[in-house]
Amino acid sequence: MIEVVRGSVVDQDVDAIVNAANESLLGGGGVDGAIHRAAGPGLEAECRRLHDAGGCPTGEARLTGAYGISQARHVVHAVGPVYARRRADECARLLASCYGRSCELALEAGDASIAFPCISCGIYGYPFADALRVALSALRPFEPRFERIVLAMFTEREYEAALGVLGE
Repeated sequence: MIEVVRGSVVDQDVDAIVNAANESLLGGGGVDGAIHRAAGPGLEAECRRLHDAGGCPTGEARLTGAYGISQARHVVHAVGPVYARRRADECARLLASCYGRSCELALEAGDASIAFPCISCGIYGYPFADALRVALSALRPFEPRFERIVLAMFTEREYEAALGVLGE
């Protein structure tokens, strides 16, 4: 079952948390910044090595340790698309891919639970309800393979909207 919770992805008690990352993997604002601050310098060093090896293209994901995030074993860095209405189909495909790749990497690492923020909905401008529908569609095939899949909604407004989309 996919569960929607109110709170930060950093605070979820799961094996893997997903970071809404950029292609460089070197940290940024929003969820990315919060995860990097919580994890500390070990995450920054590992991400620097991944960056030097080519980073992560949009629609893909990379796995690292969780370092200072004590309740998680891994951070999966997923790069969602910058939304453009004229490329809505491509954006949906790329967004679904980063959710799927995140699940695949976590499962390969032996993780039984995973928590996601709503990827691409911040500065990348993806319309929230549309992004959540893509996320749910991409995550449903993975439900039997995880003990828990969590969608962590940071604000009350996101949480209420997510419950509405989940109930559709």
